[in-house]
Amino acid sequence: MMLPRDLSRLVRTTAFKLIAVYLVVFAVFAVGMISYVAWHTRALVESQVSDNVEGEVRFLAEQYRIGGIQRLIFVIDRRTRRPGSSIYLVTNFAGEVLASNVSELPIGLLDQQGARITSYKRSDEPGAKENLAYVQVFMLPGGYRLLVGKDVEDRDTLRQLVVRPAQGALVVILLLGLAGGIFVTRRVLKRIDAMTATSERIMAGDLSGRLSVDGSGDEFDRLAHSLNQMLDRIEALMAGLKEVSDNIAHDLKTPLTRLRNRAEEALRGARAEEDWRSALETTIEESEGLIRTFDALLMIARAEAGQARDTMVGVSLADITENVAELYEPLADEQGLDLVAEIQPVTLYGQRELLAQALSNLIDNAIKYGLPPDGARGRITVSLARDGAFAVLTVTDSGPGIPDADRDRVMERFVRLEASRSRPGSGLGLSLVAAVARLHGGQLSFSDAAPGLRATLRLPAKDG
Repeated sequence: MMLPRDLSRLVRTTAFKLIAVYLVVFAVFAVGMISYVAWHTRALVESQVSDNVEGEVRFLAEQYRIGGIQRLIFVIDRRTRRPGSSIYLVTNFAGEVLASNVSELPIGLLDQQGARITSYKRSDEPGAKENLAYVQVFMLPGGYRLLVGKDVEDRDTLRQLVVRPAQGALVVILLLGLAGGIFVTRRVLKRIDAMTATSERIMAGDLSGRLSVDGSGDEFDRLAHSLNQMLDRIEALMAGLKEVSDNIAHDLKTPLTRLRNRAEEALRGARAEEDWRSALETTIEESEGLIRTFDALLMIARAEAGQARDTMVGVSLADITENVAELYEPLADEQGLDLVAEIQPVTLYGQRELLAQALSNLIDNAIKYGLPPDGARGRITVSLARDGAFAVLTVTDSGPGIPDADRDRVMERFVRLEASRSRPGSGLGLSLVAAVARLHGGQLSFSDAAPGLRATLRLPAKDG
């Protein structure tokens, strides 16, 4: 049984209000339709009655023209004997009744020619009640008056036969609609209550909570699916934040501790200016490394948060690739690597600085780890081409590559493989590239170049 409090809560819901508005609109249209049907039915009956009366008037007038008053009286007398006959009255110039089946008519009705609605009583039905009729008065030559009419009580009866069932059906439909509205609203309210409970659990800290999906594919399922995707993204971001916090606490603790220890060592042991200068240079170098790490973390956070989307414009990825490759060519040559650029014109919507930084990280990674294991001179190939609706940017080196099991892991923050532990770096370069790719609606992937590693950055290209 529904309690008054539950009913009040149900009535306040948007679903119930929408159903109530729909029922009101439906009722207005239904009443209008019933009224129209009743009016049209009445008009149709009146038109038929009018046509019948006019037809009889013309026929009787013709009979009078052919045979005079005697023939007219004879024809009317025969017609009045028929069951369900019309109303007839013929009088002379003095008002004396010559033929009739009417016992009572309003005074003065015959004084004016034309059609009208009037009351009457039939003389062939003793004790009959007073009814309404549509009559037409016609003046005949010689001062005779002819009245022909049809009872219109059937008109009202027919209208009632149409209107009353329609009114009853309208009441039944409104009651059923109200009951259906309550039923539907309760089901909607149940789904909303379940969503509210899940939301409260999530706000309490349980990020694993998800909205239920019953598989019907309705708007609640679509909403739940979208919200669940949003919650998945939020949970991933929170997990990433926790991971970053843990990584910062772990990976930055060592350089900070080393920085502090060297400062203390300088305070205790430095005696000459050269000792102080060396300690300060080491401190500055360590500080710059920390700043670069924090800058990389900040860029990754901004990219993953989508803060750069508002500044995206149409840019030439070919120009960016050419400029970055030209910048790193001397460094690659110094490290024993030939850097070759193969560039096709491609444009896309993006953030120029982030795209340039992502490509710089890929080339820098290739310079650090792209030398062949046998010590021969290596080669780095930077290529840009269009593949359908995508711009494909690849950086291929001739180094030892990355094992298949580690190719996804190297895109995580602060991940450094054993072979790179001896080289400077924070393990954030490829994480930034992956974040920039996601920001632009693309992806970063690695494959075997046989020999070497091929890093592929696939981004949506601009039409035209």
